[in-house]
Amino acid sequence: MKQLQFRIHQYVFSPSLLGTLLTIICIPLFIKFGLWQYHKAEQKQLIQNAYNQAKTDSALPFPLNMAGKPDLLVEDWKYKKVKVTGTYEIKYQFLLDNQVEDDRVGYHVITPLKIENTKQYVLVNRGWILAKDDHSELPVFDTPNEIQEITGQVWVPSKKTFSLEDKSVSTANEKILQPVWQNMNIAKYQRLVPFAVSPLAIKLDVQSEGGGFVRNWQVPVERIATNMGYAYQWFGFALATLLIFIYMSVSKVGIETKQD
Repeated sequence: MKQLQFRIHQYVFSPSLLGTLLTIICIPLFIKFGLWQYHKAEQKQLIQNAYNQAKTDSALPFPLNMAGKPDLLVEDWKYKKVKVTGTYEIKYQFLLDNQVEDDRVGYHVITPLKIENTKQYVLVNRGWILAKDDHSELPVFDTPNEIQEITGQVWVPSKKTFSLEDKSVSTANEKILQPVWQNMNIAKYQRLVPFAVSPLAIKLDVQSEGGGFVRNWQVPVERIATNMGYAYQWFGFALATLLIFIYMSVSKVGIETKQD
């Protein structure tokens, strides 16, 4: 099979078969990876914008009767600033484990709030408390009994969770409301309690009273710049592959002179 060649003045472009195949495979692959990282950064930026906008918006009344609603409708409420009035149900609150604040390990306090004039409850993340040195001993904290006016941002916990819990123990305790949870799982909580719970939770606003603790809420998305850096890196690989292919395929030839 004759090798493809192009000659321009003193240069000959004569790519090898292996080099051509590698270039054809690698460049589209690198571009695909770059676009994947770029789109991830774009999606995170949209979430960040929605989060920032919601913080400055006026608080909306908390939506009722959200149980059984499509996930899309639930997602529409993510990060919205809401307000609701009700009373805490101490019996069914729990602690969310492995929460870090200033390099100290502790818990988030999750307490159900019975919404005023309804039979519906919503879980409220009241903030961070420090864990004791002996992790088997739970910290003591106060929960107000009087009616509370809650303001905060809607929190839709991710359904993708990873846990180091023993699955056999987890299954055995499936019908028992444990005082400490490794992951936030509203669907599981709904199965364990004898009342209707909204699929939306609330992270208590920093300015809101509501029996809150430390509330240095983290930005919902991070590594936007990192994703963009990865995208440019993959695009750079694609460009470098092309330049190397050209460099390895081009050679300079001498000028032939006609002799008498």
